[in-house]
Amino acid sequence: MKTLMLFVSLLAVAEMTIPAHAQLLGSGIVYDPTQSAHAVSQIRQAEELYTTASQTRDQVVEAYNLARRMSQMPQDLYRRYAAEFSNWTTFNAADVYGNTADWVTAANTGASDRATSAVTKAGIPLQVSTSALSSLDPTTQSVAKAQLATAELSDGVSAGTLVTIGQIRAHSQARNQQITTLERDTYSNDPNQQTEMAVLGKINAANVMQLRSQQDTNQILSTAALQQMIADKEQSDAQKRALNQAIYFEQNFTDSIGKVTNGMTQSIGSISFSSRQ
Repeated sequence: MKTLMLFVSLLAVAEMTIPAHAQLLGSGIVYDPTQSAHAVSQIRQAEELYTTASQTRDQVVEAYNLARRMSQMPQDLYRRYAAEFSNWTTFNAADVYGNTADWVTAANTGASDRATSAVTKAGIPLQVSTSALSSLDPTTQSVAKAQLATAELSDGVSAGTLVTIGQIRAHSQARNQQITTLERDTYSNDPNQQTEMAVLGKINAANVMQLRSQQDTNQILSTAALQQMIADKEQSDAQKRALNQAIYFEQNFTDSIGKVTNGMTQSIGSISFSSRQ
């Protein structure tokens, strides 16, 4: 109907322009084929423009409706995929003799001063005496120094591990709140939370959280690697000590046995055995 009305209107306009170019015969108008063909061509072009505009309008409306449907999530459509995770718990331990409180505090907060104090109080203290060490022979001194270094390194790794785990545990509640907020926005029925930019923003936030978690994991793995290095050092020191003892025994076997057996032959020879009558 709209096309027909447009055609009639354009035809009327075309007829109004014909008298300017047509020949007059009395009171009538002579038909001019050239002008009529031009008017028909204009009408067809206008009809094509109208058809194209109508199709474009339909495509725009369809795209809008699609975007609107995508922005409105049906209620509880993805709620069934939600999963509950266990929350971090606070570390606790008995403190009968008053030497575990700093350890518990460091494990929950990551305080570096408490971690150092925790390792000192909860562990066996080292009895270091410079005068006693200087009275030993050089070989024994090197062994004692190596063993002392292993113990000190082990205490340092333990304190560092307490700080790392404590900081992760201290930030766990805030991280859990962020995850809860992200989950709530993800399952929200608010169209503003389901737009393309909003979804991309939540995806980016989730990726950042994952990177943070990977960093925490890398720190734990690094402390575990340090602990393994300490264990390897203890094993290596034991092997070196046994090897040094074996080399020393081989090099000094003759002198050592000579000291043991010196005078043994004379002592045995001086013993008199009386026979019974």
